[in-house]
Amino acid sequence: MSKISKILVANRGEIAIRVMRTAQKMNIATVAIYSDADRSACHVQYADEAVHVGPSESSASYLNIERIIHAAIETGADAIHPGYGFLSENGEFADRIADAGLIFIGPRSEAIRTMGSKLAAKEAVKPLGVPMVPGTDYAVTSLEDAQRAAKEIGYPILIKASAGGGGKGMRVVSEASDLEEQMDRAISEATNSFGDGSVFIERFIQRPRHIEVQVLFDQHGKGIYLFDRECSIQRRHQKVVEEAPANDIPDHVRIAMGRAAVKAGTSVQYVGAGTVEFLVDENYNFYFLEMNTRLQVEHPVTELITKIDLVEQQIRIARGERISIEQEDLTASGHAIELRIYAEDPENDFLPSTGILNKYVVPVMPGVRVDHGYMEGQEIPIYYDPMIAKLITYGNTRQHCISLMKKAIDAYEISGVQTTLSFGRAVMNNETFISGKYSTNFIKENYDKSELISLVHDENFVAAVGNYILTEKRNKLVI
Repeated sequence: MSKISKILVANRGEIAIRVMRTAQKMNIATVAIYSDADRSACHVQYADEAVHVGPSESSASYLNIERIIHAAIETGADAIHPGYGFLSENGEFADRIADAGLIFIGPRSEAIRTMGSKLAAKEAVKPLGVPMVPGTDYAVTSLEDAQRAAKEIGYPILIKASAGGGGKGMRVVSEASDLEEQMDRAISEATNSFGDGSVFIERFIQRPRHIEVQVLFDQHGKGIYLFDRECSIQRRHQKVVEEAPANDIPDHVRIAMGRAAVKAGTSVQYVGAGTVEFLVDENYNFYFLEMNTRLQVEHPVTELITKIDLVEQQIRIARGERISIEQEDLTASGHAIELRIYAEDPENDFLPSTGILNKYVVPVMPGVRVDHGYMEGQEIPIYYDPMIAKLITYGNTRQHCISLMKKAIDAYEISGVQTTLSFGRAVMNNETFISGKYSTNFIKENYDKSELISLVHDENFVAAVGNYILTEKRNKLVI
C-alpha cells in the first residue's frame, strides 16, 4: 500500500475545503494552492500550508501543471487531489503527477482520455452491452454523411460535439431543411470551445430525464455502484438542483442502470470515484450519455443517503486499499436535495454577478448541510465559476427534504451580489417538482410569468426568467 501523509488540493473554493475536511479527519496534512485573486480565500486559511501558484487568471494558476506539481514537491506532499473542474479530467496532468513520483487521487490517464471523448466512450462501453441512444458511432464530417445518418435515425435528431460538455456544440434539428445550418453551427462552436470540431448524431429523446449513477472502483478490479441521482433541473445545460435517489424509477430499472454503470467503468479499467450519466425516456428505457472521471459537484446527496464519505473512499483507493463495501450490503435511506447557489443575476439572463459579500450568513439547523468557500466581506472574483455554495438538505422523506430546503433558503442571508436562491425557492414551490415527475424540460414547461408571480412574488425575477426561457427557445437549446 502507498503512504499518503500530505495531500495538495489542486483546486479552490468549496471543493478544496470539502477535500481538506476529510483529509484532516484521516489525519492527513493538507496543502492549498492559490492565485493572486485568492490570497485571502477561505480554502487558503483552512489548509495546513498554502502555496502561491500564479496570477488571477486560471490559465496561469489553477491550470498551471508545472507550478502545481512543483508546489507539491516543495511542500513534501505525497498526493494531489484535483477536486472537480480545472485539471480534474486532464490526462496529461495525471501522467505528469505519476512521472513526478506522486499519487494522483483519481483514475488512470487512459480512462480519463477515453471517457473525455464521447465517441471513444461509446466505443468502449458498447461491447459490454451498455444501452446506447440510436445514432452514429463515428465522427460526422460532411453534410452528406449527416443527411444519410439523419434519415436512418429519424427526426428529430441531436448533433453533439464529441469533445463537448455544458451544451456547447449541441444542436437539436427537427426538420431536414435545418440540418445544414445547425451542422455548421455545431462544428464551429465545438471547434471554438474545444479545439475539436468532431460531431456525431443521435436520436433526440423527447422529455428525457438526466439520471446519473455513482460508482467506485479499487485498484484490484472491484467495482460497485452507490445508487443514483436525479439531475434533470438545468439551465443552459448546467445542473441547478439535484436529488438522490432519483424519483419514480422501478427497482428493476434502477438495478439494471447501476449494473450498466459498473460495466462502463470496467470497460476502461476505472479506478476511483466516477459518475456514469444516462438519459431515461418516458418508458424507463435508459441510454448511456457519458462518464465523468472525477468527483461530481452533487456528490453530497449520495453521501447523505448512503452514509459513505466519497472523498475518504477516493483517498483509500489511491493508497491501494480494497473496497470493503459489498454491493449487496449497500442501502439507501432517506432523501437528499442539493441546490447550487450561484452568484448570478436573474434579472440579466443568469449572468455572473460579481462583487463583495456584504452580508453572508449560512443556515444552521438539523438536516441541513452547506458546502461553501466564502465568508462575509470576501469578494466573488470574476475569474472563476460563480458558484458560492451548495445547500443540501436531508430528511426521512422527499417531502420532508423539500420543507427543510425552503426553511434553509429563507434562513440563508446573502447581500452584495445577486444569487439563485430565489430561483431555488420557486423550484421547491413548483407542483411539478413536488410531484417528482419532471424532465430536463422542467424550466421551459413550468416557468411562465403567471406561475412565477405566484411562486416567488418578485416581478423583476419573473421577468428575467421569462426572458431567459424565450431566449432559450429562440436559440433552439435543449435544457
